[in-house]
Amino acid sequence: MSSSSRYDDEIVISWPELHRDARFLSEELHSLGAWKGIVAITRGGLVPAALVARELEIRLIDTVCVSSYGAGGGGGAEQHQSGVNVLKGSVSGDGDGFLLIDDLVDTGRTAQVVRQLLPKAYFATLYAKPAGRPFVDTCVKEFKQNKWIYFPWDIDYRFAKPIRDGGRASRASQTD
Repeated sequence: MSSSSRYDDEIVISWPELHRDARFLSEELHSLGAWKGIVAITRGGLVPAALVARELEIRLIDTVCVSSYGAGGGGGAEQHQSGVNVLKGSVSGDGDGFLLIDDLVDTGRTAQVVRQLLPKAYFATLYAKPAGRPFVDTCVKEFKQNKWIYFPWDIDYRFAKPIRDGGRASRASQTD
């Protein structure tokens, strides 16, 4: 990680952890009643939306396509948030009776834009940071603002050489 980065640490979310958290979120959402459908925020919300849709037997799924991170050289924590760019925001209605699903709310800039598009949707994320937390209705886990979150689709699992044989320890952790 760059020393000029605003992130002090990294958290790696595994596929099993993400799946478990999506099932937990689904259970909470199920207890709130029936939903007309899901609107996933691309790209991060696509996988959580698919998992929630399966758990709640929801077949009507749409997307709001938004870009808010830009590559800053190395990817990962080296990325930077740029302006929010709505690539596709045309979803019919005001969101009443719909779930709005994303993987993470970070600064809340994307959440604010999407909330304007679908003000009556119930906004659920798997993970939230303090700056973005006020913009969502529910989340499964909260992380400190200075943590960079790696999702399973962001990383490449490889053989790790034992430390005794010259391997290096990772600073990534599963908890905050």
